[in-house]
Amino acid sequence: MLKSFSNKVVVALLKLLSILPYKLLVAIGYGLGFIAARIPSERNRVVKINLRLCFPELNEEAIDQLSKKHWRLLGRSLVEKSIIWRGSETQLSNMIEVHSEVNLSDRKPRILVNMHFIGIEGSIILSALASKNHWPRTSGFFQRMKSPFFNQKIIEWRNRFGGNSIDRQGNSIALIREIRNGSFIIIAPDIDLGLKDSIFAPFFGIQTNTITAVSRLASITGAEVCMMITALKSDESAYLCSIGKPLSNFPSGNPEADTVYLNQIFEKEIRLRPAEYYWVHKRFKNRPNDEASPY
Repeated sequence: MLKSFSNKVVVALLKLLSILPYKLLVAIGYGLGFIAARIPSERNRVVKINLRLCFPELNEEAIDQLSKKHWRLLGRSLVEKSIIWRGSETQLSNMIEVHSEVNLSDRKPRILVNMHFIGIEGSIILSALASKNHWPRTSGFFQRMKSPFFNQKIIEWRNRFGGNSIDRQGNSIALIREIRNGSFIIIAPDIDLGLKDSIFAPFFGIQTNTITAVSRLASITGAEVCMMITALKSDESAYLCSIGKPLSNFPSGNPEADTVYLNQIFEKEIRLRPAEYYWVHKRFKNRPNDEASPY
């Protein structure tokens, strides 16, 4: 009974946040991030471990400053999920601008590699604008949540414009079908998703567990692979969802080499905007050769 009531409260709160003026919502997010950065927590510890590993040239003061910038932006992204999950097409269009170097209406088999920047869920803009722009529907894997209630709710919210969330547990056939039908397929491979179908590839000079799914799916389906980055504009007024040209010679026929190449792209993009990356993830939790976890 109590859990049911608390679930309804969270749903109502998300709706309330989604109708606030956008500048006020952003200010609330920045405030939450400011507080979170200064409260000792497990995730705060993880952020600083990741930053030390990836930027060994920075001293502790610089690590602390970068961590605080990250939490500020992470707080913003958390309250913006109210618009991502419950907002209107107009709200999303005002918050996220799309720029593509490929024709999104041509229905070519195409995989969009979406990185874990704070704007990652801004990819929903492709679904929101699909009908107006005659784009195909958007499909992608989702990770199950611990709460069955919110697992179902978030699927409903993400699919409200006609998108298709596919459970990543054993549903590769469904994803292959969507790729061949010309749907937008979004995959975010830059977190540790377990040792199955993965290799250890360099990432910031660290052997890092990385799935090979992008290369393998592209080989099976003949799909183009394009990077998709949703990042803040320089004045932080909104987001820009940028879809690049197809990666050349990808897939190469060598999933290991392709995965190494993707990690190189990820690292380059992160270095351009380090505070926007999701450092709260335990990116290095699985280690090769029985190495101890840094966490």
